[in-house]
Amino acid sequence: MTKKKPTTPPGSGVTRRGFIGSVGAGAVAAATCAARPGETAPEITDPEAMVEVALDINGRTHRVLVEPRWNLLFVLRERLGLTGTKVGCERGECGACTVLIDDKPRYACMTLAVEAQGAAITTLEGLMDGEKLGPTQQAFVEEDALQCGYCTPGQIVAAEGLLRGNPSPSLEEIRTGMSGNICRCAAYVHIFKAVDRAAAAKKGGST
Repeated sequence: MTKKKPTTPPGSGVTRRGFIGSVGAGAVAAATCAARPGETAPEITDPEAMVEVALDINGRTHRVLVEPRWNLLFVLRERLGLTGTKVGCERGECGACTVLIDDKPRYACMTLAVEAQGAAITTLEGLMDGEKLGPTQQAFVEEDALQCGYCTPGQIVAAEGLLRGNPSPSLEEIRTGMSGNICRCAAYVHIFKAVDRAAAAKKGGST
């Protein structure tokens, strides 16, 4: 025997549309009530609203309009044309997008452009002396510390950051300092030698 579906008397029960509407109204009411007496509710920021930021990159100030949600990686590459910073995993794991922020290595994919205001940003391009390679870049060339080369910009910037904080790192300190950058070609032995060579070059010596 086929069972009859239960019917809802007119004017009673809750429809799907009514339920969604009531939940939405409740959420608005809760958000409104979240403010303390005498205070206004916090303003909701439009994620697509453009704001002007002043970014100090490689010793030059760039004023650019950005969306608050844009990360520094996107702004460097797509708005300023600084393509030495590479797009990798885009979730803070590979290190291809490493830049220096106040001389410390940071993942540009995990840093909002608006967050970087007021800091000194250094990209791969900023390590050069005109058209001449900087000592860390030159050390990577001399030690053949690359294969496919895609991760190399991030590796070089991370090495530069390590040496700015620790001019004479031990091999173990180099391993630890470079651990945030992945080389899928596994050129790590050469990378570690390059960092050691760069340290000597910066001090005016040789390896």
